[in-house]
Amino acid sequence: MSKINADLLNNSIRDLLAFSKGEEIANPKDSKETLKGKKRNFQETIDLQVSLKNYDPQKEKRFSGTFKLPHTPRPNLKLCMLGTQVHCEKAEEAGLDAMNTEALKGFNKNKKIIKKWTKKYDAYLASDTLIKQIPRLLGPALNKVGKFPTVVSARESVKDKAEDVRATIKFQMKKVLTLNVAVGHVGMTHDQIKQNTQLACNFLASLLKKNWQNIKVLYIKSTMGPAFQIYF
Repeated sequence: MSKINADLLNNSIRDLLAFSKGEEIANPKDSKETLKGKKRNFQETIDLQVSLKNYDPQKEKRFSGTFKLPHTPRPNLKLCMLGTQVHCEKAEEAGLDAMNTEALKGFNKNKKIIKKWTKKYDAYLASDTLIKQIPRLLGPALNKVGKFPTVVSARESVKDKAEDVRATIKFQMKKVLTLNVAVGHVGMTHDQIKQNTQLACNFLASLLKKNWQNIKVLYIKSTMGPAFQIYF
């Protein structure tokens, strides 16, 4: 059960969206002041910012979990298909970049070139028949940057799989007590942002040892806007 106050969440989403449209809002850090927003020429992402408490990542087991949101928070996520000729053709039809085995061999296991290439894309897809060859062709590069490909079987749609990746968020505990995941964008409706945010928060709580007791504070923030507190 969510412990986020509905009114606080609604007000935060309202002000976040208003600011992104260039409207004036109350300063979330000081209600006596106002902030004037500015409409940007790109679609701002909305992030959920998390601060944990009563949790020691050095001693306790680090958690990791993925969750597919009902409304895609990152529709512009840049993907690349590593696959068979059929999957590469389907990927290109869906507007994705694609590389087959021969193209991957063209890297000649050059670490500098591969490292630069991994920065070009946000995530990767790979044919199930090719997935085992990737470490041999590319080394540990994709693993190191947390972008090891999502598997696509011969029966699956590349387009649908790409949409799944864009809609899926990942909470992963590392060395610090802060987390940041995308839960929406400013082009979504108020209700879509609200549903995504509530579901993401509930899922996060389910991953923690003491659930909501391990969450210190939660904020939502658009790319260029201020942070709005939704839980404390």
